[in-house]
Amino acid sequence: MNYERLKTFITVAEKKSFSEAAKILFVTQPTITSQIKALEVELRTKLFERTTKKVQMTQSAKILLKYAREIVRMNDLARKDILHMEGTIYGELGMGCSLTIGEYILPNFLKEFKEAYPLIQIQVNIANSEFIVDSIKNEFIDVGLVETPIEDNQIELEPFLEDELVLIATPDYFPSNDPWISWEQVEQSPLIFREEGSGTRSVVNHYMEKAGLSMNDLNIVMELGSTEAIKAVVESGLGVSFISKNAIKKEQKLKLLKAYSISNMKLKRHFYVAYKKNHVLKSVTELFLDDLCGKKLEIDALQITETSW
Repeated sequence: MNYERLKTFITVAEKKSFSEAAKILFVTQPTITSQIKALEVELRTKLFERTTKKVQMTQSAKILLKYAREIVRMNDLARKDILHMEGTIYGELGMGCSLTIGEYILPNFLKEFKEAYPLIQIQVNIANSEFIVDSIKNEFIDVGLVETPIEDNQIELEPFLEDELVLIATPDYFPSNDPWISWEQVEQSPLIFREEGSGTRSVVNHYMEKAGLSMNDLNIVMELGSTEAIKAVVESGLGVSFISKNAIKKEQKLKLLKAYSISNMKLKRHFYVAYKKNHVLKSVTELFLDDLCGKKLEIDALQITETSW
């Protein structure tokens, strides 16, 4: 049985739609219909019953689906092993990244990765976590890098980097030079906040609830959906904001912004690698993940060394 036809069959079976399968596989709907028809002729059976709203699998299709998934999986494994044996590292890597990771953490890592493996073509889509998860499940992308833990039985999640949220303000906003401020000072300050549903806002909410505090205690004067916009507004002196410490390194060097930690409240979180469960990862995807984990170990070792000073 033809590999591409089986991939098409699996997609139609999972989505219960010829049109959805066409979108996922980047082909026309007539192409999907033609491939399914060819598979039906080859197997001398009907695989789908069409209705006005969706398609239903026949009993033959239910039997085929179990074997088709295994055939495709074994095919992918064989391809990967052959490429590994040949020692040729090339291919395409598609990933999705949340805003903070994509704009402030990933670029330096990708520069080193691309220098080490110049034949790997990389495509990065910066989007929210929901979009990234859907793209992984539909196999539009190979891997995602997200800021919040995701609960989905089709997604495998692994932490790869610890991050801390800090309060940012102009260097002269607070009278004291102390890098620590109290929560009472935060409550008294006009707050520029990320929009509802953002990873940053979720982390702040989580730690506030643990401390018995309420969002109603905050003086939120503006909500913005862009990290760069938030930094610009804070730089103008209109207020303060919570942001990833990784997002203000340039502004700190230029002394445009200052970072503060909250007394008795470390706003810690992890960044996560997300990929599809029970799915054969491409060689380039595994290589990327191994390299990313290696960088994490280097960062951890550096932090331990700095702490020992």
